[in-house]
Amino acid sequence: MARVLINIDVPALDGACRFYCDALGLRVERYLFSGSVAELGGANVALFLLHKPAGSIAAAAQPRDYARHWTPVHFDVAVDDLDAALARALAAGAVLEGSVDTAEWGRIARLADPFGHGICLVEFSALGYDAVEG
Repeated sequence: MARVLINIDVPALDGACRFYCDALGLRVERYLFSGSVAELGGANVALFLLHKPAGSIAAAAQPRDYARHWTPVHFDVAVDDLDAALARALAAGAVLEGSVDTAEWGRIARLADPFGHGICLVEFSALGYDAVEG
């Protein structure tokens, strides 16, 4: 069986731990690699924050930049109460990008974390994705 690990590069580990713990209700489980990686728990997937300074070399020999950026990979956090989760994330430093949208399957808030990464908060309706035909 495969195990999914999410790794998020961040410029400052302490601030990133505070943000993800406060915004998403996660907790620091342990520090690894001489304190340069924090493993966060409290979700159904392992989330690792990796301290990588801005300007250090990333994939394809590009320097890391923590300004808001688009990437085809992001993660969604399913929540029971979108309004409460959104308030907690905003208070922790997230930025709401656009409005909260409603669809047959539920509601979604698109956010940016303080490090330029996209995160979506999703509150499913009773049927969830099964409400969508196809």
